Amino acid sequence: MTTIYDVLVRPLVTEKSSYQSSKLSQYSFVVADKATRTLVKDAVETLFDVTVERVNILNAPAKRSRRTRSRRLLVRRASFKKAIVTLAEGSKPLEIFEGVQ
Repeated sequence: MTTIYDVLVRPLVTEKSSYQSSKLSQYSFVVADKATRTLVKDAVETLFDVTVERVNILNAPAKRSRRTRSRRLLVRRASFKKAIVTLAEGSKPLEIFEGVQ
């Protein structure tokens, strides 16, 4: 990791993440494979000017399926690392997720 800008790859927008952002003040991001909790916390705090209370990180596995004729495994979607960031009480919502409901 060279800079803080390389830690966060993109925001993750799904039905679950939109519920978490509106009700629980939790935001999901796809992060770099080498990212740690402290790197993600520092990146979110400096880029969005908020106070982070907690960071949960998990590795989402690849989506695999089998071919019918050869029975070989085919990787349809690669694995990625996901971070769920919980903001402290009284923090403003992130601008990226404002249009998502």
